[in-house]
Amino acid sequence: MAMDIDTIPNLLSEQRDAAPEDVQHYYLQFEDFWERKLWHELTDVLVEYFDRPESASQRIPLYTGFISTFDQKINQLKLVTLGLSASTQCKDDQERLIFLQTLADKVNKPASQDAYVYATVAVAEIQLHLQDYEGARKKLDECEGILDTFDSVETVVHASFYRVNAEYYKAKHEFAAYYKSALLYLACIDLSTLSPTDRQARAYDLSVAALVSDSIYNFGELLLHPILDSLTNSPHSWLRDLLFAFNRGDLRAYDVLTGNISKNDLLSAHEMFLYQKISLSALTETVFKRPPHDRAMTFGAISEETKVRHDEIEHLIMKALSLGLLRGTIDQVAEVARINWVQPKVLDHKQIESMRGRLREWDGSVNQLGNWIEGVGKDVWAA
Repeated sequence: MAMDIDTIPNLLSEQRDAAPEDVQHYYLQFEDFWERKLWHELTDVLVEYFDRPESASQRIPLYTGFISTFDQKINQLKLVTLGLSASTQCKDDQERLIFLQTLADKVNKPASQDAYVYATVAVAEIQLHLQDYEGARKKLDECEGILDTFDSVETVVHASFYRVNAEYYKAKHEFAAYYKSALLYLACIDLSTLSPTDRQARAYDLSVAALVSDSIYNFGELLLHPILDSLTNSPHSWLRDLLFAFNRGDLRAYDVLTGNISKNDLLSAHEMFLYQKISLSALTETVFKRPPHDRAMTFGAISEETKVRHDEIEHLIMKALSLGLLRGTIDQVAEVARINWVQPKVLDHKQIESMRGRLREWDGSVNQLGNWIEGVGKDVWAA
């Protein structure tokens, strides 16, 4: 039977006339309950103390001389939390790596795999600092495999994994993987727990990754995320404006903002690719603005609307088709593209207003068709 503090008086009163062995059983339960409660309360007090800046100099002595004497009796995830706090006082990364690896080995038991993942991710983070990327990747892959077996796990464990995983991909310049992991990390935390500087830095890195990735052409998840607002009224507000220009395929806005690209080395290195990418966005926006029955467009019309040179249009359409941004066919001889599908994307207010206008036109066309059918089919209706 599960026991909590409210059931103890009732359980004990019920045992007045019970057999001696039953009374002993309940008193053993009672003793076990209070022991677990005291360990729990002691652990919470220690976690709270370790969170205080003034505890810094005492963390390692307390951990090695006191906590280690009963570390198997307390919650293993909280033990790792205490160990992570203590490790901040190690003299260098090598000492911290040994400390955290020992901690991970200690909690590597079937009943505490969540704690093992939490500690192992911390080991991988130190390996990243030491530029041991192969070792860090091996640890992170192991953690991911364990996390996939869990039905549920504390959010702090998932958050730590996604945060360090994002750091790895950032270091390796794997932009799409970084973008995904960084957004998953933000989904695991309360943004208010991040400092304004940290929020701005993460928004900046996410924006750059979205722009330079050769597989991310839809920024919807980032454009709708509150993290992006941290760039507003900051020295990096141009980057937010650039993202929205890309989203709506606005080459004119791109030309205005392009002077800022030199402020970031990655963007500067990908400047030609960025022009191709916004040209693709301009193409999909041109198709999107047209009604479905009017998507057979000449290369000349596409060039005029997208401001892309006529001799680049065929290659641009083929690129969009290969990336899955559009579906359709190209008549190379007649220089006509027939598009039957365009990838959905997040709309800004101007794009929503344009869609509203198209829906009104469609509604008017339906009404006209209804009136025409009613007018020419009077005899049929009468019959």
